[in-house]
Amino acid sequence: MIRPQLPLNALRAFEASARHLSFTRAAVELCVTQAAVSHQVKSLEAQLNVTLFKRLPRGLMLTSEGETLLPVLSTSFDHIAQILERLAGGQYREMLTVGAVGTFAVGWLLPRLADFRAKHPLIDLRLSTNNNRVDVAAEGLDYAIRFGAGAWHGIEATRLLEAPLSVLCVPDIVRQLHSPGDLLQQTLLRSYRTDEWPEWFQAAGLATHAAPPQSIVFDSSLAMMEAALQGSGVALAPPLMFARQLAAEAICQPFAIEITTGSYWLTRLQSRPETAAMLAFKTWLLQISG
Repeated sequence: MIRPQLPLNALRAFEASARHLSFTRAAVELCVTQAAVSHQVKSLEAQLNVTLFKRLPRGLMLTSEGETLLPVLSTSFDHIAQILERLAGGQYREMLTVGAVGTFAVGWLLPRLADFRAKHPLIDLRLSTNNNRVDVAAEGLDYAIRFGAGAWHGIEATRLLEAPLSVLCVPDIVRQLHSPGDLLQQTLLRSYRTDEWPEWFQAAGLATHAAPPQSIVFDSSLAMMEAALQGSGVALAPPLMFARQLAAEAICQPFAIEITTGSYWLTRLQSRPETAAMLAFKTWLLQISG
């Protein structure tokens, strides 16, 4: 197949002019004259046999043909820039995009990332956090670390670790707790999973018919623990993810009773082939969590 020669300078002149809707501002960005930009755009219009701009007294307006061409060029130039950046210095840098439950990211992953960076300096990691509701495909993620039972449609899940839940609260509240039953006099901080506190009370041997105490519902364990740190109530959260706060005695675990409601999983789309960067991250995660 014979590919036509692309008029790259003209395409770049059009893309810059279309973003600024001005030949003058495009010329400043491209470090050429306004006349050169205008000439390049006219040359492109002649080659394509379309009009890309309507020339107005105070600037430019894209035609429908110009509006069709602009996003394609912008995406292509951005992709080229990313590839060139990865090749800078004579070594290819791979990008890895990972989404993670905020609790896991802050409490477990971030303190260990320096080790991954030291072992894989040519992998550029992009990390985003969520509250366990994530769309891997729509968000363009290579991996998503999430909490649950490990069963998601169209998803391959690799178990990382368990993080049992236990009662966590500030020392002032701990002094009021002599047995699990004393929790019924406290404000309970909980996630949107309504079965967690009842399951913990059952494990503690409390009657399930006991009147439920006041509670506040959070969609994020990080927000819930911040409320606990401020003395707003008693949280049911994984001590493993708040080891630093426990070590500093900012919070305490008054009872040894723990319940397991799920695990953390490394997930990806089954249709998504694993790149070298993905496999390196996966291998590292399994080594340090196993």
